[in-house]
Amino acid sequence: MHAAAERLLGVFQERVAPAVPLVALWARGSLTTGDYRPGRSDLDLVAVLDAPMTMEHWRRVKALHRGLGLPPADRLHCAYLARQELDDPAAEHVTWAHGRIFRRPLTPVARRELHDRALVLHGPPPAGLLPPVSDAELTRFVRTDLRDYWLVKAQARRRWLQDVWVDLGLLTVARAAVTLRDGRLISKREALDVLTELGAPATVVADIRARRYGSPAPVLSRFRRGRLARAFVRSAIGRLTT
Repeated sequence: MHAAAERLLGVFQERVAPAVPLVALWARGSLTTGDYRPGRSDLDLVAVLDAPMTMEHWRRVKALHRGLGLPPADRLHCAYLARQELDDPAAEHVTWAHGRIFRRPLTPVARRELHDRALVLHGPPPAGLLPPVSDAELTRFVRTDLRDYWLVKAQARRRWLQDVWVDLGLLTVARAAVTLRDGRLISKREALDVLTELGAPATVVADIRARRYGSPAPVLSRFRRGRLARAFVRSAIGRLTT
């Protein structure tokens, strides 16, 4: 793990325990797949609490995140789940991400990821608290996410001029393809190779790889890149959801 990320996680663990009724703290995502990239990757955490969040807990959580003051604190995201709600995949949990606090569910993909390879920072591992996700539940969620979220987002042209939409859109499609085919989750690094297998435009794949891993970047305008990325995402989702 990168030294700055490790230091930040240590400080966060020390401060979160007295702020909320903490039962367990887990990391997931790139921290657990070996794909963490300083300055690009998020630090995705899940905190399990012994009781639902109160307004006082909300205030403490906001103060905690805003007061971390260490790089890369702006990329540290944490979902706070009451153990009484762990059985309900649709339950919306208090979450700090992108500099604000809101509520959203912990998706079946995130839940499966925690069972597959969580980094336990405090308390028991996920298997002792979090119900497993069946293959049918995982497949249903992935298909719905592609059809109802990503296909909708691919209708608008302007957002595909942004790096984040190109990168996340194509990598999500590739990861979804493997989950639907094999029932397993893969890292973003692995997804780049899958994109080639799926017939994604080689210049766009090379463009994503260059930003994430520092390889040589192709000469590609944002307009052409966005058009190619958007067309591929729409076509691939059509194939994956029929």
